[in-house]
Amino acid sequence: MIVFENVEYVYPNGVKALDGVTLRIERGEVIALMGENGSGKTTLLKHINGLLKPTRGRVLVDGVDTKSATVAELAKKVGLVFQNAESMFFSSTVWDEVAFALRNFGYDESVVRRRVEWALNFMELGDYAESSPFLLSGGEKKRLALAIILAWSPEVIALDEPTTGQDQLQKEKLMQMIRLLKEQGRTIIISSHDVEFIAQLKPRIILMKRGRIIADGDAEKILLDESLLSSCNLLPPQIASLTKELGFIGVKPSLKHPREVAKEILEALGRILPKKLTE
Repeated sequence: MIVFENVEYVYPNGVKALDGVTLRIERGEVIALMGENGSGKTTLLKHINGLLKPTRGRVLVDGVDTKSATVAELAKKVGLVFQNAESMFFSSTVWDEVAFALRNFGYDESVVRRRVEWALNFMELGDYAESSPFLLSGGEKKRLALAIILAWSPEVIALDEPTTGQDQLQKEKLMQMIRLLKEQGRTIIISSHDVEFIAQLKPRIILMKRGRIIADGDAEKILLDESLLSSCNLLPPQIASLTKELGFIGVKPSLKHPREVAKEILEALGRILPKKLTE
């Protein structure tokens, strides 16, 4: 679905944000871009929908070279939710924000109405339909930005720090949404510092540092490697740290759900305690 071929990007001030990035993302994959601030995650995301064009190399989205396509053309395939959600807003009401892209793409008004209602209700923003988007809280603005993208349902959905400002309930809803979109065959790319959220999601992780990809693999492989995470100023998820400390009773380091780890601990203790009692 997406191909980066030896991509370099240099900002006008001379900062090289991407340095020889080569990457393939298959249709229907869930990808997490991780790394410290300034590692190139957001710059990479902006190349996917054509907001930025490579200084060298090329980016292909579903076979289309982004250098030869406009942002409007790519937007039909790629929806990008910015870290600063407010930068996406310009309409006077929440309803009009969500409806704008649908109308711009030529959808019938009855379809627009149905999709806007669904997106706002799904993101629990139905009561704010006639409110100004600029008066929403930080978390509500993030959910509105997600609603805008979900309403037209592009093939690729790119999310820049989507859990910022969200409480645990909203994070769970976002997790469910990502899994639902994956089942529908959508390609989801997430830039995030939230190791706890990513550990639960268990996507393919691309670890970046100084504009380069330094590791690419499944979540278990990346998030259980403390030295690798440390090199990018990331802490391991709590469940990884906990299971590592439980090695003395036979529990192996993992990203399992806490309920599964609790069951494993009980089973391990069940094997150990009878022996201790008979000694």
